[in-house]
Amino acid sequence: MKEQFIDWNPSGASAEIVNAAEAICRDYYQQGYNLTLRQLYYQFVARGLIANTTQSYKRLGSIVDSARLAGLLDWSYIEDRTRNVYRTDGADESPEEAIAATAGGYARALWNDQPNHVEVWVEKEALAGVIQRAANEVGVNYFACRGYVSQSEMYSSGKRFRLLSQRGKKCTILHLGDHDPSGIDMTRDIETRLSMFSGYLDEPDVRRIALNMDQIEELNPPPNPAKQTDSRFAAYLEEYGDESWELDALDPTTLHDLIVSEVRGLRDEDLWAEAVARQERERRQLTAVSDRWAEVIDLVDDGGSDD
Repeated sequence: MKEQFIDWNPSGASAEIVNAAEAICRDYYQQGYNLTLRQLYYQFVARGLIANTTQSYKRLGSIVDSARLAGLLDWSYIEDRTRNVYRTDGADESPEEAIAATAGGYARALWNDQPNHVEVWVEKEALAGVIQRAANEVGVNYFACRGYVSQSEMYSSGKRFRLLSQRGKKCTILHLGDHDPSGIDMTRDIETRLSMFSGYLDEPDVRRIALNMDQIEELNPPPNPAKQTDSRFAAYLEEYGDESWELDALDPTTLHDLIVSEVRGLRDEDLWAEAVARQERERRQLTAVSDRWAEVIDLVDDGGSDD
């Protein structure tokens, strides 16, 4: 929705940026994606519309902010995935509406019968929306690490994977992070600490699926100077040079397809089809309860009477 709160009529370069932002955001919105400002910025850089500098990023943010306030950009195009209001009050629906909604959203733990347990971990919370869409499609859990994973969360994960391993599951983490000194090291850190906390019982397989050098060479995302103040810079410099690349620079569709492909390679499709069929059957049963709610209430009331 476009809503106007201020009077602002951009011209020249500012107008060109607004028009380009509208076209880029509309294209991704039609594909089902809302972008963060950082993702939009990298779309501009990749298209050669602006330079890859801090100043350009700040200028784009200022123009996009004004454009939204002036009713020139749809508010739903850009989202902040790190700041949200959490609802704690009850539902608006009647009981039958609540059951109907439950039927539509009911989902089994479809991976329970699979030999593998797969999770997708991403370095940045700002990319959680993109990861969530892919994870939902293939039915796996996902986790926004927000940099290095906290000790508490790593401990909990290690114990979770140990329990799954004891049940005969092979556990795999698909990790996505920036290609910079710390981003590369985060994958190693996850593997090291998970091995420790899981008790070395069939250690989880930690696979870094992005961002890797072969993808950089193929997709050519815009580089940034690697942070020289990072304690891991020297080792990174020796292996990769003085440039780094952000995961945000990859097209959301590319990230989505990469995750879906990796997960499907770890999934037994015959077992998956059986689980999906059971899920659909149970959804139909819930829908039938909703459609015949009055009869259900009469049955419950009769069963609870003193007669």
